[in-house]
Amino acid sequence: MTSPSQFTWDDLQFFLAVARTGQLSSAARQLRTSHATVSRRIDRLEFSMKVKLFERNARGYVLTHMGQRFVETAERIEGETERLQADISNGATTQRGVVRLSAPEGFSNFFVTERLHTFVEHHPAISLELVTIQQIMSLSRKEADVAVALDPPKAGPYFSEKISDYSLHVYGAASYLAGSPPVATRDDLLDHPFVGYIEDMIFAPGLDYLGDVHRGIKATFQSSSIFAQLTATRNGLGLCVLPNFIAGRYPELRIVLPKVIELRRSYWLVCHRDMRDVPRIRAVMSYIRNDVRASSDMFIRRG
Repeated sequence: MTSPSQFTWDDLQFFLAVARTGQLSSAARQLRTSHATVSRRIDRLEFSMKVKLFERNARGYVLTHMGQRFVETAERIEGETERLQADISNGATTQRGVVRLSAPEGFSNFFVTERLHTFVEHHPAISLELVTIQQIMSLSRKEADVAVALDPPKAGPYFSEKISDYSLHVYGAASYLAGSPPVATRDDLLDHPFVGYIEDMIFAPGLDYLGDVHRGIKATFQSSSIFAQLTATRNGLGLCVLPNFIAGRYPELRIVLPKVIELRRSYWLVCHRDMRDVPRIRAVMSYIRNDVRASSDMFIRRG
C-alpha cells in the first residue's frame, strides 16, 4: 500500500489529465474512470506532496504556479515512460492515449477530417481531439498538445516547422459576377460588397486579407467562420478572399483578377519541445506533416 508521503505514476497520469482538460469529468472520460476517483487521486497527490496543485472554482480546475511547474516534470516522466515502453515492446503498443490538436477551421474541415480514416487505421489506440475554435490555443497551458498555426511562436519552449504554403484569391459566385459591374483592376473591387472576418476578432495576423487586396476595402458582411463566409459568397452576397484548397471545390465560384491578385500564407506545425518525442504526439505530427506535403498541389494553385 502506498504511504501518504509517496505518489505513483498513476497519480501523475491523473494529474496530467486534469491539467490538460481543466475538468474532472473530462479527465474521468479520458482515463475511463469516475469523477469521484479522479478527485480522490488529485487530493491524494496534493496531500502526499504537501502542495496545492490546483485552484478549484465553478469553471473547473486551474493550475497554481506550483502546479504549472509540476506539469513540466510530470510530462518529462510521461515521455520517458512511453519511450521505455517503446523499447520494451519495440513500439507495438505505445502509440496510445489522447492527443488534442488545435487547427484553423478551414484546414480542419477541408483537410484533416477528410483523411482521418487513414490515421485511425494506422493508430487505432490514439484518440484524437480536434479543436477548431477561433482563437490561439495555449500549448504552454496544455489547452492543446499539437497545433497547426498560421504564424509560428515568436518565443517560448516550442518546436515549430513550416509544413506548407497555400494560396488565396478573390472569389465570387458566377451568378453574382454576371449581374455586377465588371472587375478589370484592383480599384474596380471598391464597387463590390465584400465578405470577410470580423476585424476585432481576427486571432492571427495571417487572416487579415482585405488590406493586402486593397486598402480601401471594408467587408459589408463579417463572420468569424470561414464556413459562413464561404456560404455567403456561394449565395451571391459579394466577393471574398478564400483559400484555393477550399474554394476550388465549388464550380460556381470564379476567381476575380487571377493574374493580378494572389495571396500566400503558410501553415506551421507546433508543439511544446518537451512533448515532441512522446510517441502519440510524434505519430500525429508525422501524419499531418506527411499528408500535407503529399498534397502540395491542393494547397498551391498552379497556373
